[in-house]
Amino acid sequence: MQHTIKADELINGAKAAMKAAYAPYSHFYVGAAVLAEDGKIYTGCNIENSSYGATNCAERTAIFKAVSEGCRKIHAIAICGGYEGVIEAVASPCGICRQVMSEFGQNDMPVFLIHKDGFDEYTLGELLPCSFTLEN
Repeated sequence: MQHTIKADELINGAKAAMKAAYAPYSHFYVGAAVLAEDGKIYTGCNIENSSYGATNCAERTAIFKAVSEGCRKIHAIAICGGYEGVIEAVASPCGICRQVMSEFGQNDMPVFLIHKDGFDEYTLGELLPCSFTLEN
């Protein structure tokens, strides 16, 4: 089932989620919002930990929330971030988050990276060429 991608709704969701970030170490707040296959938007924020390896990124938080509710496919994602929650430049997703996105999204999935003047749109395939998939 295909749903209309509403960039503004995803962007607003990511910005709202960023406010809930737990980032006492880096002070870099990140928010993400994903459009699930059923049309629902799931949001997530980064959650840091004093044991840095236990930290979870906003993108994975949002995707894992969707998956835990039964979603198995995402159609789009919006991401924003900034020091102390102030958005300036884009907060590009890390490699682990790109790989998780590829598990639940297609190569042509829109990825909206938010900055102070608006957003840039990429496809997942542009951000993660030659991804490791089920076929591998």
